[in-house]
Amino acid sequence: MNQYTPPKVWTWNKANGGTFASINRPVAGPTHDKELPVGKHPLQLYSLGTPNGVKVTIMLEELLARGHIGAEYDAWLIRINDGDQFGSGFVGVNPNSKIPALMDYSEPKPVRIFESGSILVYLAEKFGEFLPTERAARTEALSWLFWQMGSAPYLGGGFGHFYAYAPEKIEYAIDRFAMETKRQMDVLDRRLAESEYLGGPDYTIADMAVWPWYGGLAKGRMYNDSGEFLAVQEYKHLQRWADAIDARPPVKRGRMVNRAFGDPAMQLHERHDASDFETKTQDKLAAE
Repeated sequence: MNQYTPPKVWTWNKANGGTFASINRPVAGPTHDKELPVGKHPLQLYSLGTPNGVKVTIMLEELLARGHIGAEYDAWLIRINDGDQFGSGFVGVNPNSKIPALMDYSEPKPVRIFESGSILVYLAEKFGEFLPTERAARTEALSWLFWQMGSAPYLGGGFGHFYAYAPEKIEYAIDRFAMETKRQMDVLDRRLAESEYLGGPDYTIADMAVWPWYGGLAKGRMYNDSGEFLAVQEYKHLQRWADAIDARPPVKRGRMVNRAFGDPAMQLHERHDASDFETKTQDKLAAE
């Protein structure tokens, strides 16, 4: 193995960027001028159907399923591989240039919300759903929400990157992050052995945040054959929880929104009305 000696001062070498070299850079701010579209609903979502994006579309579909008509939304596709997140309009909503980003035009002054966890808390408080009001129960749910926000970078940016995307397989890096990912799954499995959901007996935004990442991993949907590599079937309580959430109709719909990969029947690039699930998935559009 080639020995790398870090220089005294790091400089960016785009040639070392691997799969994401075209969209990664060491500075912030927009790269081009582009306004964001605005649809007919007060809530405007700009996203992609990655685990972080799916958190928010699940939440919105769950709110609609509970009868909150104010949660109707327009979902616009942000193609991160094309650099849409660096357009001036998107950077104006999220200066960190990451999906998802949400604008709420129903307030006296339009509100921008970025970071998926912040969006979940905002919507939970706005509609009074999926976040307990009793202090101890609320704190438990928020603790698991923040656990996800701090843990998922080890799964996605760590294990997923070095196992599936890095230009070369580095044993040390894969071992390091596989170890941490399995430890995290054990944390979840132990919690779910004692509680139906992460926050307690009730389904909350904590489950919505964790499920797209660790539920997806448990069901073999992430990073090629990583489920077999990590022996995810060992985590029986995690599997039970993942299956229960998988079966929820709003979760099935939320997974489809802004999805631009995989089965065309599961891809709803943009969502502007509930009827779009029946008429505007990519398989139906291709057949027209």
